[in-house]
Amino acid sequence: MKKTKQVKDKAMKDIGMERNERRRQASPDWASGLRRLYDSVVEEPLPDSFSKLLDDLDSADE
Repeated sequence: MKKTKQVKDKAMKDIGMERNERRRQASPDWASGLRRLYDSVVEEPLPDSFSKLLDDLDSADE
């Protein structure tokens, strides 16, 4: 029984090492472009109309 657990633990460790190796590989060009696009959208300010809508919804709950 103990031997089976050791084999399973080693297999799980090997899977983890393979995942880490894939993460270390260079990202494709499109991945960095997608990251820049995402970051630019996140940094956009909240439109006033949307902010007002959220305020109206908050005050309706009270």
